[in-house]
Amino acid sequence: MTRHVILGKGAVGATLAQLLADQGDDVLVLSRSGGTSTDRVAHAALDATDTDALTGAAQGADVLYNCANPAYHRWATDWPPLWGSLLDAATRTGAVLVTAGNLYGYATHGAVMREDSPLAATDTKGAVRARMWQQAERRHRRGELRVTEVRAADYLGPLADSQAHAGPRFVDAVVAGAVARTLVAVDQPHSWTYLPDFARALVSAGSTPAAWGQAWHVPTAEPLTFRELGTRIAGTAGAPAPRIRPVPASVVRALGVVSPMLREIASVSDHFSRPYVMDTAASARVLGVVATPWDLAIAETLAARRQAAVPV
Repeated sequence: MTRHVILGKGAVGATLAQLLADQGDDVLVLSRSGGTSTDRVAHAALDATDTDALTGAAQGADVLYNCANPAYHRWATDWPPLWGSLLDAATRTGAVLVTAGNLYGYATHGAVMREDSPLAATDTKGAVRARMWQQAERRHRRGELRVTEVRAADYLGPLADSQAHAGPRFVDAVVAGAVARTLVAVDQPHSWTYLPDFARALVSAGSTPAAWGQAWHVPTAEPLTFRELGTRIAGTAGAPAPRIRPVPASVVRALGVVSPMLREIASVSDHFSRPYVMDTAASARVLGVVATPWDLAIAETLAARRQAAVPV
């Protein structure tokens, strides 16, 4: 039986744990607060910046997944010690380190992002993510560890949380026919990653030697504007045409004076104000993951929202 250790129990970590448990594998999820273990998934509380503690928890693991997600406005301070600990733990244990990544490290300026696009972001968050991968790649090339990264676009899906632009708040408003408020522009082509596809890509990357030492994009369906996504959700749910009202950028910037989270969102608003599209052809070939078609992804997402609304 393959042993998997997952750091982080947010939307990505939870989706990954569910997939691995369904496969019958041994799954341990680590987080600061821990969780309730079941006969399918074990949980443990751990400070992952403690390299010795993380190494101990990951002993015997075939794959160590980095699905951690420090607070958006604390990436510059929180990621370096956490990332250093993950690299060292993977080196000590021999586990393949698979990171759930994103597209922030690229400097796209509207160009289609591919795995070989330069990691030339100049904003703080993008530079942090770029340095993380560059550090891992150097250590992999020196033969110290085996590592790969799987980069996703903004995600959506059954276990998406309130942090997701197309998460429960957006989906529920569209289904209810209410005004859906967004913090970003809504009329530019945008790639959206389906969470179960993200999980499948992470698992494949961890078990495919050809994927190690490189970064890959999650195989993702064709891009949609935020408005097009809302229209598809409404059509599947039998709801009226969506009423999407973006909060003006000036208002978001003003609120950012008192809200670190909104300040960080404002700093990357160009992700939605221009095309933000990734190519996933190479990763589909290497990882063998096929992107879930939009109709099925939306249907499964809506089914999960209906189930969540049923009183237990």
